[in-house]
Amino acid sequence: MLLAFSGITGVGKSYFSEEVEKKLNFKKVHTIRTRDMRPGEQNGKTGIFMSKQELEQMKREGKIVYDFDVFGGTYAYLKDEILSDENYVFEMHYTTIEDWKKIRPDIVVIYLIPRNINIALQKLKERNLTKEKEEERIREIEEQYNEFMNNKNLQSMFDYIIYNDYDKKSENEIIELIRKLMNEK
Repeated sequence: MLLAFSGITGVGKSYFSEEVEKKLNFKKVHTIRTRDMRPGEQNGKTGIFMSKQELEQMKREGKIVYDFDVFGGTYAYLKDEILSDENYVFEMHYTTIEDWKKIRPDIVVIYLIPRNINIALQKLKERNLTKEKEEERIREIEEQYNEFMNNKNLQSMFDYIIYNDYDKKSENEIIELIRKLMNEK
């Protein structure tokens, strides 16, 4: 199963990806990034950080299944992981859902949404971004949240929409849903 979490910044995509890895033995998709590492990120753990030239070489070698530009950098995915029959989990930018459904029609995409957007905004502030970058990301959060809440066509593209209340109940609901999906395979 290829499982993707999507949602605004600060909603818990990274947290739930790690929980699914630990509790359900999924492997992590190693997202390639050409942007600079943020404080606390580690190459090989948070993702794979490389130059645009290195990424272009991997594309020429046929190792990349998909790439796109967002947040001032390119994000890319390894063919061996995305097309694997093993269980993999990753975080997906919501604007790429149509592309992912073409690449892997069987992908399961969960859109996480906060019942309280202020908690997501606080989580963003804990990332210690520059003031300029923080303001940019706050605007992105508000725009994406409003677009998602008001766009029924966008909502319909996701397999599941789950509220994250940042509590054990939300965590258990998500883990149990994925466990159920695994059992149905």
